[in-house]
Amino acid sequence: MRAIVITGAGGPDVLELQDVPEPEVGAGQVRVAVEAIGVNFRDVYEREGRYGTPLPAVAGAEGAGTVLETGPGVTEIAAGDRVAWSSAPGSYADQVVLDASLAVPVPDGVSSELAAAALLQGMTAHYLALETYPVRRGDTVVVHAAAGGVGLLLTQVVKGLAGTVVATASTADKRERALAAGADHALPYEGFADRVRELTGGAGAHAVYDGVGQATFDESLRALRPRGTMVLYGAASGRVEPFDPMRLEHGGSLFLTRPSLRHYTAAREELLRRSAEVFAWIAAGTLHVEIGGRYPLEDARRAHEELESRATSGKLLLVP
Repeated sequence: MRAIVITGAGGPDVLELQDVPEPEVGAGQVRVAVEAIGVNFRDVYEREGRYGTPLPAVAGAEGAGTVLETGPGVTEIAAGDRVAWSSAPGSYADQVVLDASLAVPVPDGVSSELAAAALLQGMTAHYLALETYPVRRGDTVVVHAAAGGVGLLLTQVVKGLAGTVVATASTADKRERALAAGADHALPYEGFADRVRELTGGAGAHAVYDGVGQATFDESLRALRPRGTMVLYGAASGRVEPFDPMRLEHGGSLFLTRPSLRHYTAAREELLRRSAEVFAWIAAGTLHVEIGGRYPLEDARRAHEELESRATSGKLLLVP
């Protein structure tokens, strides 16, 4: 079968289309014909060597498709079922073998492309707004990179909870996309903390959802009201440098958390509940998923280049 192999840590040029053996299914596993693959910044971090993945290795972790075969001990899933996953190594391929415990059912009314586009980022938006900082009616929150995959979904979820969204994005076109998704205000990154305070009558935001990291972190802290919550869930611009925790006290007894989807889907029951709610929102039309680009599997390098260029909006997919 075909697969995109990370030949060594580095830029998009280390991604190489290769013919590799078809994976063999083991006990507790399923083998899936991949129909759509989600392209995420976690794939960039993996390619750059940040995760310590032994290389060479097949890239990717998110996708959707149809089960071809089940291994011994699998009872919940059968051949022919449509499933999706957000954390199966080696997903940039025609086929993938994954633990059945990582696969979630895709309901009628949700295509494989939508499932692959929505699962990782949709569940991220779900846990951020419902649990990491639970948005209450009337809360004002900042959503960084609001025209990106998570940002567009998170904006919609916060609005569904009756919160006020102050979105940030790098270009006028992206800010228009954020407004179209339901954001109440859309700002450039420059000086956003001062504008957030103006919009809140000097009080500041209840929470900041920050997937950008280094470039926005300091100003995000300044945008918060006393006892506000800084939710640092990504590092698209680089990792945040170590800092003195007294900055949190000086900012008004602020809260800082660095959540991860894996800790919010650690139990099978939680993964099933969270994914089912996201898919139900999509099927009902209350959560719109924007697919910003579709690329053949062999164009994985170009997909990474365009993701990192910040020129894209919504979710990028590889389609075998």
